[in-house]
Amino acid sequence: MDAKTTITSGKAVLGIEFGSTRIKAVLIDENNRPIASGVHDWENQLADGLWTYSTEAIRYGLQDCYAHLREDVQQRYEVEIETLAAIGISAMMHGYMPFGKDEEILVPFRTWRNTNTGPAAEKLSELFVYNIPLRWSISHLYQAILNGELHVKDITYLTTLAGYIHWQLTGEKVLGVGDASGMLPVDPATKNYSADMIEKFDSLVAPEGYPWKLEDILPRILVAGKDAGHLTEKGARMLDVSGHLKAGVPFCPPEGDAGTGMVATNAVLQRTGNVSAGTSSFSMIVLEKELSRPYEMIDMVTTPDGSLVAMVHCNNCTSDLNAWVNLFKEYQQLLGVPVDMNEVFGKLYNNALTGDPDCGGLLSYNYFSGEPVTGLAEGRPLFVRKATDKFSLANFMRANLYASVAVLKIGNDILFNEEKVEVDRITGHGGLFKTPGVGQRVLAAALNSPISVMETAGEGGAWGIALLAAYVVNNAEGRSLAGWLNDCVFLDNTGVEIAPLPEDVAGFDTYIKRYQTGLAIEHAAVSSL
Repeated sequence: MDAKTTITSGKAVLGIEFGSTRIKAVLIDENNRPIASGVHDWENQLADGLWTYSTEAIRYGLQDCYAHLREDVQQRYEVEIETLAAIGISAMMHGYMPFGKDEEILVPFRTWRNTNTGPAAEKLSELFVYNIPLRWSISHLYQAILNGELHVKDITYLTTLAGYIHWQLTGEKVLGVGDASGMLPVDPATKNYSADMIEKFDSLVAPEGYPWKLEDILPRILVAGKDAGHLTEKGARMLDVSGHLKAGVPFCPPEGDAGTGMVATNAVLQRTGNVSAGTSSFSMIVLEKELSRPYEMIDMVTTPDGSLVAMVHCNNCTSDLNAWVNLFKEYQQLLGVPVDMNEVFGKLYNNALTGDPDCGGLLSYNYFSGEPVTGLAEGRPLFVRKATDKFSLANFMRANLYASVAVLKIGNDILFNEEKVEVDRITGHGGLFKTPGVGQRVLAAALNSPISVMETAGEGGAWGIALLAAYVVNNAEGRSLAGWLNDCVFLDNTGVEIAPLPEDVAGFDTYIKRYQTGLAIEHAAVSSL
């Protein structure tokens, strides 16, 4: 059936993802193809030294995004959305949203971006014998306890952003296993919170005399494909202020942006992975077995169906690269030359591939912010060279392209070289891959692995959560998530693959050794500037 009929018959599926700077809604048809979309741009706020989004901003962003989707549907198809086959909500992972008995938030939402949780993360990592990152919900909770914050005793529910929005729309206090694994470690055998770690945490905080136990305040975990509730009358009015959308629509479990990225790149099967490279970057490798020991550089989370994933998360990626490209835009404008940014990026990126595989000795540090993987609490963007280095435009751009994935390489080298993790396919998505072939080749060199890019990956996490919602209602055959994605979504979409060139791999290895030695320069800049 055509898109118009799909919508009027209530067969369309909706996915909404709350990213750091954009909320996006995607409507898909029965063939899982996007047929309409809506967006709402937003920014976090610094309040009392902590990064946050207000609940008012969350609610308005949800409503405005949906309103733009309605508008797109009306313009394209001249129909109204009255009902849907299914809905899914996803959002940036981690963070801290505690609620009291009146269901009001006790302190402003503390996002993943906050780094005030160092003492808590260190203590919990030692206690659990497991890497607990700064941004995880359990780190935020324990830091609030260490700080003696009075609200902690009043907590009745603790959730993530996706969990909160889902709760408001359905009344259900649940969370997808992938998002939950960024709150507290999940046991891959039970696909539930680690019982051992819950027990250790409860014993640790027992002297405080809180009226709650950890398990009692956390969302109930659901794996992909499970029924996660239905749109309530209150939720329908909240989502669609026009009043057209009817209650009763089923929901999939709410998920985090890492999980939806895995789905959107068909990377939920063991021995597959994906790399998201934009303002920040992260890689997700689905493991066949647990790692031999914890690593501070590697987060352990899960796929939306509960398989163990090794995640390397980097705070910095393309921001400094884009800043340098903008200088060339300014130069063109100064000359009075018309500027086409796609052309500027294309020319500079492709020319970079003509440079020396090791960038001729040039070094770039793209640290707009701190980088935990390399031990930097703050960052200073730097370009460094010796007078004897081969300073050319091609090498300059190549060094900045390498810098965008350098930290990612450092983390993944642990997986590939020390843990002997094997992968069959890694898929790239995000802004770094917009210029065809270049970002792929750079990443292939960094990871010494073939890299695929799919056209559909550009639809991003909103499409990924829409697929997870479709999986709940359009999987009568009972396929596994990986099987359903392969058979129903990506059957004819394997993407374009680029294999690493030996000279690029060797060149990047030389570059990364120089990069790691030069980190002392970055540390000096942070302490001096």
